[in-house]
Amino acid sequence: MSSQDIAIRPYHPSDEAAIIQLWRDCGLTRPWNDPQKDIARKLTVQSDLFLVGEADGAIVGTLMGGYDGHRAWINYLAVSPAHQRRGHATALMRAVERKLLEMGCPKINLLIRSGNIAVKDFYETLGFQQDEVISLGKRLIPDL
Repeated sequence: MSSQDIAIRPYHPSDEAAIIQLWRDCGLTRPWNDPQKDIARKLTVQSDLFLVGEADGAIVGTLMGGYDGHRAWINYLAVSPAHQRRGHATALMRAVERKLLEMGCPKINLLIRSGNIAVKDFYETLGFQQDEVISLGKRLIPDL
């Protein structure tokens, strides 16, 4: 299977359970982030940048993008472990890049966990480089 075998489309509400399971399978969920709340929040802001990848009738990938008028952010890029290394993550990234360019977005930012070297290497193949920044965060609404 190649990246051409993945169909990329916007999120549909009937996708929720399969997507949450995919995120769990990929190790993306954390106790302090409720994935149902993350999906519900995303649907209120630029829901057209919440992309789903399908292959053989099953959801095999996701990507949440957002653009604030200054920079874009990528979250929840995930590909089912059984479908990795087939170009699906690259296809999802290219799809969101096209949408962001149409919006006039000059730059994409993303965060990866510091120990996830394989993901860092993947993003570097797509032209990303490490910025000289320190990432800070502040939770306004606890999900617990």
